[in-house]
This record gives sequence, structure tokens and C-alpha cells, in this order.
Amino acid sequence: MQAINDLKARTKVFALNIIKLVKAMPDDRIGRVLGNQILRSGTSVAANYRSACKARSKADFISKITVVEEEADETTLWLELIMESETLNNDFIKMLHKESNELTAIFTSSGKTAKENNTKKK
Repeated sequence: MQAINDLKARTKVFALNIIKLVKAMPDDRIGRVLGNQILRSGTSVAANYRSACKARSKADFISKITVVEEEADETTLWLELIMESETLNNDFIKMLHKESNELTAIFTSSGKTAKENNTKKK
């Protein structure tokens, strides 16, 4: 249970940091488009993880955790585009990129384990 609560807190902090990042984005066409995209995917990691924690069945959990994995991976892409386009490139965004990669790995592993455990029981 502690690991779940830790991950809930971690994804919430990630979402809050994404909000801070978007506030720092330039107020131009590129900044607004990239900001809107990363705001959606980055904050949905926390929201969808909470939803996965309330899954009604193993199949529901697998479905929901897959969405979390996809949103975390999408956020990684937006972070890379922001950095590589030189829209923003600082230590804060590099830290977020590292965290996004780690969260993607955690949720990928969690989904894989859940699928394997679900298959073994059938």
C-alpha cells in the first residue's frame, strides 16, 4: 500500500512540475501548442494512475495502467520536442525528462507484470 501512495504522490508532484513548466513556456505559437499538449499528457499521468488504483478488476487495471504508460511516454516526447526545438532547455526540464522516462518504465513494468499474473491465473 505504501508503494501505491508513494507513486500517487510522485505522479502528483510530476503533474505540478509540468504545470510549472508550462507557466515558463514562451507565449508564442510554438510555446502555446507544445504547452497545451504537455499539460494534457503530463497531468493525466497522475489522474489516470489514480483511476488505475481504483480499478474494479485485474482487466480494468491492465487497461488503465496501459493508458498511464502511454501518457507518460507521450509526455517524454513533448519534453524532448521542447528541448530539441530549443523552446526551453534548462536543468528543470532535464529533470522532468528523467522523471518522465522513469515513470514510463515503472508503468510499463507494472502493466507487464499485471498481464503476466493475469495470464497465469487463467
